Amino acid sequence: MAAACLDWATDGADWPHRERSRFVDAGGIRWHVQHWPQPDAPVLLLLHGAGASTHSFAALSPLLAARFEIIAPDLPGHGFSGPAPARGAGMEGMARGVTALLRALQRPAALIVGHSAGAAVAVNMVLHAEVRPRAIAGINAALLPLRGLAGTFFSPAAKLLALNPLVPHFFAWRAADRFVLDRLLASTGSKVDEHSQRFYGRLIANPGHVAGALAMMAQWDLPALAGQLRKLTVPLHLLVGDRDGTIPPADAARVQALLPGTTRLVLPGLGHLMHEEAPQRVADWLSGLVGLTHAGAQEQA
Repeated sequence: MAAACLDWATDGADWPHRERSRFVDAGGIRWHVQHWPQPDAPVLLLLHGAGASTHSFAALSPLLAARFEIIAPDLPGHGFSGPAPARGAGMEGMARGVTALLRALQRPAALIVGHSAGAAVAVNMVLHAEVRPRAIAGINAALLPLRGLAGTFFSPAAKLLALNPLVPHFFAWRAADRFVLDRLLASTGSKVDEHSQRFYGRLIANPGHVAGALAMMAQWDLPALAGQLRKLTVPLHLLVGDRDGTIPPADAARVQALLPGTTRLVLPGLGHLMHEEAPQRVADWLSGLVGLTHAGAQEQA
């Protein structure tokens, strides 16, 4: 199996919740997974977005661990997980990979929570990998194609960038400039603390992690997902930050139009990384979803 992007012995020495980390081989990938066991509690799976890692849930996970059993992996090609197999970095490939991980852990998820692109992986787990959670929760979910010129050119540009082996090194070199990191984070509409900024800086300065994020974006097919949303057979709940600079907040209403029954809650003053800005508010929302209790059975086909 291919090596991870970041080195656990050095990059992971001060990783958030390092004591919760383990490495698991599943679906041809060596996964970095963080796990909060909680006997008889429903399993909650946390999926981060493109370019992030488990560090993004560092504040949220402990708040949920009293009520849920938490499983949070680094997605393939991100953080300390190995890269996806060839053509396996798209939504369906990642969905099948995460499903293989859950089966290896023997922990079917009752609730799948996806931030940004992680929500698209969650939906594909139901549509294509035959996973049957009680519900999916999307935090600033990326479920629809970008509009305008960005939507027209983004995917082809990502494909070209991903094919050039020098591009990840260039991005990582530019990311060493603190101004670049500050601009990237500011563009999300969120304000995150210095602790989180340090780990984002570590990620985007790593060519392997950048290559994994580019491969993910290059193989992404949001138009196809938008066309399949009506086939989703589990409840979908959306939490939206009205200051999100990455995913237009209005997209959640568009998803509701495509999939009636979807719930939507907008939180004022929060951006794309709202689960880092206001982890308690996000935890409260998740804890109240679909009436999940410790006695609830974990369901998966």
